[in-house]
Amino acid sequence: MRPAFVVALLGAESTGKTTLTGEIGAALTERGLRVAVIGEALREFCSAHGRTPKRDEQAAIADEQTRRIDAAGGDAEIVVADTAALMIAVYSDFVFGDPSLYAHAEAWQARCDLTLLTVLDLPWLADGLQRDGAHVREPIDALLRASLARAGVSFETIAGAGPARLQAALAAIDRGLATRAR
Repeated sequence: MRPAFVVALLGAESTGKTTLTGEIGAALTERGLRVAVIGEALREFCSAHGRTPKRDEQAAIADEQTRRIDAAGGDAEIVVADTAALMIAVYSDFVFGDPSLYAHAEAWQARCDLTLLTVLDLPWLADGLQRDGAHVREPIDALLRASLARAGVSFETIAGAGPARLQAALAAIDRGLATRAR
């Protein structure tokens, strides 16, 4: 059996990753594909603990995100992940000045079949403990793009609102699946 095609959505806060992940999962399921949608371990951590993680908790959250994505690949044709360890590495660097998570996160991202990078074209919205504010979006986007470049990870940018954003993501996935089939 061929391993699942893994799609990871990355992007600064409030760029629509969570919404888009669910929409992609639903659209691909409607096509008759076995899809696993993986939520964000960081979001669950914040909800469970009522706070953002401390510096020494970042690596475990990144590892859990990776573990969930890898585990889902055994039962699905396509895995769609609402973020990956690379986002946690970027925030760990930005918030704590700790670049130690990059190497592992970049290596995993390089193995991912498709990386979708959501651009900064949606308005910033507050979302509980996870969001620092609109002022962090550009620096986070810059750190993320630098990390992807350092790791040699190609990505497709996803822009637009509503159905246009979903169609852009699905088109990128279709291109990725076609390339893999060759």
